[in-house]
Amino acid sequence: MNLDEKVEKVKNTLKNRKVAIAFSGGADSTLLAYLASEVSDDPIAITIDNHIFPTGFIKHCKKTAKEFGIRHQIIDLNFYEHENLLANKSDRCFVCRDLMYGNIKKYAEKNGYESVLDGNNISDLVLDRPGILITYKNNIESPFIHAKLTSKEIHEYLNRHSIPFSRSTTCLGTRLPTNTRMTRENIKQISDSEDYIYKKTECEIVKVRNNNGLALCEVDNLNKISNENTLKEINAKLKSIGFKKVALNLSKIDDDESIAVDYSEGSFEYQLPYTINIENTKNQLKDKVISSDSKKIAVKNQIIYENGLIKGNNFQSEEECLNKFMELLPDIRRNV
Repeated sequence: MNLDEKVEKVKNTLKNRKVAIAFSGGADSTLLAYLASEVSDDPIAITIDNHIFPTGFIKHCKKTAKEFGIRHQIIDLNFYEHENLLANKSDRCFVCRDLMYGNIKKYAEKNGYESVLDGNNISDLVLDRPGILITYKNNIESPFIHAKLTSKEIHEYLNRHSIPFSRSTTCLGTRLPTNTRMTRENIKQISDSEDYIYKKTECEIVKVRNNNGLALCEVDNLNKISNENTLKEINAKLKSIGFKKVALNLSKIDDDESIAVDYSEGSFEYQLPYTINIENTKNQLKDKVISSDSKKIAVKNQIIYENGLIKGNNFQSEEECLNKFMELLPDIRRNV
C-alpha cells in the first residue's frame, strides 16, 4: 500500500465511531486527531498535564485541538505527587504510560466513548520502548500500527498537507539517567536550558540531558547551533543555570523513523533491540506456527528467535518481505 492508501485505511477504522484519542500534540497523535475530526462521530482529544512536559506543551495541544474543531479535555495529573515516578527507575516509561493511559481510559469510559486510541505506529515496534506494552494492557487501539504507517510516512503526510504539529512532546524526566530522582529543581534546570537553546537557535527539537552535572545538548539541526559565538553563549548560560560542563552531541536528533530490513535474494534478517517471550508469542500466533522449541518459532517464511533476531526466506521481493515482517511485529512486541 502507498501512503494515501494507508491513511485511507486509518480513516475507515475511525469512520462514524465515537472515539477518544490520547493526545500529546506530537506528529502521531496530531494526525490521528486530524483524521478523526474528519470522519469520526464527535471524537475527543484527551491530554495529560503531568507538570514535567516541555514549556508550551499544553498551550500547543489546546491550539491544535481548536484548529481541528475537536473536543479537548485536559486531565491534571501531577507527577510530583507520585513517588514511584519520582524514583525514576528503569521502568519509568512503563509506569508513566500506565498512569496516564489509565486516567485517559477512565475518563473516556465515564463519558461514553466506545474506544481509546493512540498514535503508536509500526516503527515504534522495532524500538526499545517498553511503555508501548501499556497499550496492549489497556486494550488501547493503535490504527497506525494496523495500517503499517511509519513515523517517516506520518511526517510526510503532515508536511504535505501543512498540518501543524509539535516536535517536542517527550517528558523532561527522560533527560535524567535512570535511578536519578526527579525533583522540581533538576526538571526546571533542564526546562530552562532547553528554552534558552530554542530561543537562541530556533531548532525544532532540543534535548538537554543531565548526566551527573554534564549538560549533553542534542538538537535536530547542528548548523543552527555550531556557530562559535552561539556555543559560547549556550555554554555560559547553562553553567549559570547550574551545570558543571556543557557538551554537544554531534549526532543530530532524527525522528523520521522507518523500517528497513537487510534483504538479499529473497531472504532477510532483522535484529530487534529486545528479547522475546517464545512461549507467549507462540500462543499468540496459534495456527500460524509451523514448529517451535524453547529458543525459536517458525512461521511461514520467517523464524522468530528468543534473542530478538528475525529471519525470513523465499520472498519474491523486498516489499513482500517487509510487509510480512510488519504483520508479525504486533504479536512479537506484546510478548517481550
